[in-house]
Amino acid sequence: MKKKRTVRPEQERTVDQLTQENIEKVLALERAMLSNTTLANRIADGISRFCGSISFVVLHVVWYAVWIISNKYLPTSERFDPYPFSFLTLIVSLEAIFLSAFVLIAQNRQGVLSERRSHLDLQINMLAEQENTKMLELLEKIACKVGCEPCEDAEVKALAETVKPEQVARQIEETIQRAEKQK
Repeated sequence: MKKKRTVRPEQERTVDQLTQENIEKVLALERAMLSNTTLANRIADGISRFCGSISFVVLHVVWYAVWIISNKYLPTSERFDPYPFSFLTLIVSLEAIFLSAFVLIAQNRQGVLSERRSHLDLQINMLAEQENTKMLELLEKIACKVGCEPCEDAEVKALAETVKPEQVARQIEETIQRAEKQK
């Protein structure tokens, strides 16, 4: 008589629970990466976040409106930047220089994070490929052990071969080059 396998309650987990655990692991990795940032980078990130908000746009619309209206309608003696608003132009130019620097700093940091995520994805995908290849090998061995004739499927045999990343990268590059030549 075959013994029934029992599952303990702590082992019974739903797909939602497993997904939640994976999300938390990824968030922990991202928090660990972000925790190593300098104060300057955190400030640059905060400025970039604010500059990308609707509050920033509203603030500037109000600021420019007040500046232009006050310099147009105040008595001539009280105008601090008469038309053509040279001082406003200077301030806006300096602001644009600094904002572009902050945005570039934030983009560079996001690029580094993105590169790390891509590397992690690649490593996990390569590991999954190795696991799948091993499973195909084991399934073939099991089929032989139980007396089942392994199918002579050429595709299964090809998939059971170890994938060489450098060969796939070369294939991709060659295919892209051929496609570019055909344009």
